[in-house]
Amino acid sequence: MNEASSARPWWHPDALAERRPALAVRACVLAATRGFFADRGYLEVETPALQASPGLEPHLKAFATRWTPPDGRPPVPFFLHTSPEFAMKKLLAGGLERIFQVARVYRDGERSATHHPEFTMLEWYRAGASYTDLMDETEALVAYCQEAAGGDALRWHGHQADAARPWRRLSVAEALAEFADVDLMACLPPHPDPDPDPAPLAAEARRLGLTVGKGDRFDDVFFRIFLAFVEPRLGIGVPCILYDYPVCMAALSRPKAGDPRLAERFEVYVCGLELANAFGELTDAIEQRVRFEADMDLKERLYGERYPIDGDFLAALESGLPECAGIALGLDRLVMLCAGVRRIEDVLWAPVGET
Repeated sequence: MNEASSARPWWHPDALAERRPALAVRACVLAATRGFFADRGYLEVETPALQASPGLEPHLKAFATRWTPPDGRPPVPFFLHTSPEFAMKKLLAGGLERIFQVARVYRDGERSATHHPEFTMLEWYRAGASYTDLMDETEALVAYCQEAAGGDALRWHGHQADAARPWRRLSVAEALAEFADVDLMACLPPHPDPDPDPAPLAAEARRLGLTVGKGDRFDDVFFRIFLAFVEPRLGIGVPCILYDYPVCMAALSRPKAGDPRLAERFEVYVCGLELANAFGELTDAIEQRVRFEADMDLKERLYGERYPIDGDFLAALESGLPECAGIALGLDRLVMLCAGVRRIEDVLWAPVGET
């Protein structure tokens, strides 16, 4: 989109006409997604955007609002959810086994070529499944959407990746070794640690010519290396699944059998763009509360605020959340890749306005 077109309002006939091809792809991807899950016995669900707890990832900022009861009681604080995850897992605890949702989600403080304050998240959860089962299912879904959109590859920023070909799967440790010559496991302590000493990884970052701040945590140093050396090279030619993150970076996933320093988490990258994030879900309510409290302590330390913990979600875990796996996939980003456009607003019918 050129400067003249970006100056027009989104509803201008010419501006809308420019987006129409990408919006047609959006319709194809949505229809394909629903057909894909229907064929596999999934039930489409809908859960409220208004939640007492919006999601507890420390670096996500939620929109706060309130509900005024009609009977004169004081207003009740709510948030617009950053993900439907908590509500969907409650449905699993209630006995549903295969569910998916195409959800509008909301994140404050975000707007860029690949971020929007309101966007569409596709999430699905499957009882009795492992995170490797979801890897297979994600490959099948994305390839199905690529075909439904009429394309031979996914494209972004001059790169392409054919989702119909076998995907590449790399552990996080393998990716850091290949692209940055960093031994991740040597930088982790011998036992699980929710807040590892960043010093060994910081030494590697400095060797690579990166600046490390005095107060940087392990996660901060990791992402300096990852964003500079690893992420841009993932998913070129074919999509890439990056799996087994340090357990300190996976608050809702269970520890990996055989090495509890790692967690059953994977992300999907296509043409250097993050597309999805998945977990073998943590089902231990006590451990989950400990992780939530640690995340909110970090959020308060970094940003001066904390969000309420969803006690109802912890009660669902206590009642018996089944062994399961779940994934969140940015549907707008999938449409961008299928349509070969660079900006998220090119695949939105109507962007959030700015005044």
